[in-house]
Amino acid sequence: MVKIKISSDSTADIPQNYCDGLGISVLPLTLLYEGKEYRDGIDMTPQELYKILDSSAELPVSAQVASHLYTELFEGAWRAGFTDLIHTSINAKGSGTYQAGCISRDMFYEDHPEAKDSFRIHLINSGTYSMGYGIPVIEAAQMVREGAQPDAVIAHIRDWVDHARPLFVPLNLKCVKKSGRISPAAAFLGDAIGLKPLITFEDGEAKIIGKARGEHKAYQALLDTCLRERKPGSNYAIVYGNNQEAYEAVRAACAEKMDQPPMTEYHVGCVIGINTGPNMVGLIYRR
Repeated sequence: MVKIKISSDSTADIPQNYCDGLGISVLPLTLLYEGKEYRDGIDMTPQELYKILDSSAELPVSAQVASHLYTELFEGAWRAGFTDLIHTSINAKGSGTYQAGCISRDMFYEDHPEAKDSFRIHLINSGTYSMGYGIPVIEAAQMVREGAQPDAVIAHIRDWVDHARPLFVPLNLKCVKKSGRISPAAAFLGDAIGLKPLITFEDGEAKIIGKARGEHKAYQALLDTCLRERKPGSNYAIVYGNNQEAYEAVRAACAEKMDQPPMTEYHVGCVIGINTGPNMVGLIYRR
């Protein structure tokens, strides 16, 4: 009998209610700040990170999921009688998390050769960030709940992430400049004249696909791009930081223009927040 476990990492930004309701396990990345280590979403919440980003000249940095967490996940799922574990990870170009998973999988089978024929570990490099792979992980867990087989679940995740569009508008360019997503000169000019970039990820790399002058035009550009690109009827999410006005504006626009409500509305997680800053808003959807 097939028994499937679904898991991911903390950069997927999967809301806790989905993890609890669907049995999704999430491995935290590590955040490094002022000589200390924090587990993403456990020892440091997004709201705590926002305060640091607003007040500190030093940006925290992220590190990959620790190998021992993979080992604990694999051994726990195997001993619990699962036949398949399907784990989707943060873009391998931006983190060593996926590679750490591959190494940990090999070590697990070396330590437990008897598991090779009865317990299959499937590792998926999402090639993207945040709910760009969080949404298909949630959908995969729902498919498992409905009796889907491993191959169908894996195919669904791969197809979704291949078409994922995370689209962010940083409304203040301080963190984007520090993280290197935009050059200091371009960030200075953007702040000076009110230009707001629309940032996405293509082939695992950050890319500016548009600019708008002023916040309200940026919200409109965000929604227009989504309406033009999004696959009708597919799930999408609203992501935001500490700018409540921006969130309300995008939420109202989606209620008016979109064909369905968002799957979820969530605060940007720590790893993405380091790069976009807390003063941001975005849409995550499937092209």
